[in-house]
Amino acid sequence: MASRSREPRNQRATILDVAAAAGVSRQTVTRAMNEMPGISQATRERVQQLAAELGYTPSRFAKGLVQGARTSLGLAIPDLTNPYFPAFASSVVEVATQRGWNVVVDDFGHGSGSGLDAVTRLAPQVDALVGYLGASSNDAQAMMGRRPVVVLDYSAARAAGGIAFDYSHGAGLALHRFQADHRRRIAYLDSNQEGPATTRGVAVAAAAAGAGVELIVRQCADSAPAAREAVRNMLQEHGGIDALLVFNDLMAAGALKALSDAGRTVPGDCAVIGMDGIPLGELVTPELTTLALDLKAVGRSAVDLVDNLLSGAIQPRSEAANLILQHQLVLRESA
Repeated sequence: MASRSREPRNQRATILDVAAAAGVSRQTVTRAMNEMPGISQATRERVQQLAAELGYTPSRFAKGLVQGARTSLGLAIPDLTNPYFPAFASSVVEVATQRGWNVVVDDFGHGSGSGLDAVTRLAPQVDALVGYLGASSNDAQAMMGRRPVVVLDYSAARAAGGIAFDYSHGAGLALHRFQADHRRRIAYLDSNQEGPATTRGVAVAAAAAGAGVELIVRQCADSAPAAREAVRNMLQEHGGIDALLVFNDLMAAGALKALSDAGRTVPGDCAVIGMDGIPLGELVTPELTTLALDLKAVGRSAVDLVDNLLSGAIQPRSEAANLILQHQLVLRESA
């Protein structure tokens, strides 16, 4: 059969598109694409050719139903050198492995990589995807077609599912702690990874305004050395700071070093609260008070959501497919 040119498609082709183009049943397309018996070689070749022209690729989930393959879950991580992400990845792998799933991890945060680069690499291998994909979330879902994408920490995503974090709640806990300890000069060190302010930064600023707190805000790169330098500069500009909330625990470790360099005691001269609750917080001196996520619960929620989306128990983009988790204030020595 002669190849026919087709206009580029805006959406991923489905098995029904191929069946309609070939004039065969959905079951025949399944047999052709999975090299199953019961159809002629000519029909097999015609269906496969049309599928290639339409850009149709059967999902690994559908192939698994036919061939008995294990579910494969993609995990897109922006930076495995940040202790938060290995801890989160470990929780996903643990829960997925208990289900007998395979997990394929892609660390896209180095060099010029992006979340969409990770999806491009993972899509041919996986039945579903979990990741910190940010602004790439919608394109990621389009690339995965009907296979579900669960996006973390990006409430604007239009993916199949999402897990967001209630930063307003967390910020309120931290500010209440500072105020209860009669702290008056409160600062927030934000990451510069999202431009003028991160989602966390916006929530902290709103909570401070609601509590009548005049907040000193600075930004820096998401690393301990950058935070150390930023806090050193902040102390030179605002020497009277007596409370500091930091974007994450890794940056808070750098903040503690800067305060030590300046001869400031923690929490005596300045209380410090980090965010995320990674194990690093118990290894620094003084031990870090933090707004902690239960990372095992985050991983379990992500895998459960994928499972329910794959099975049809939860519909994509429904209210049940979008979860909000909260931080808890874990009190240690620094505040």
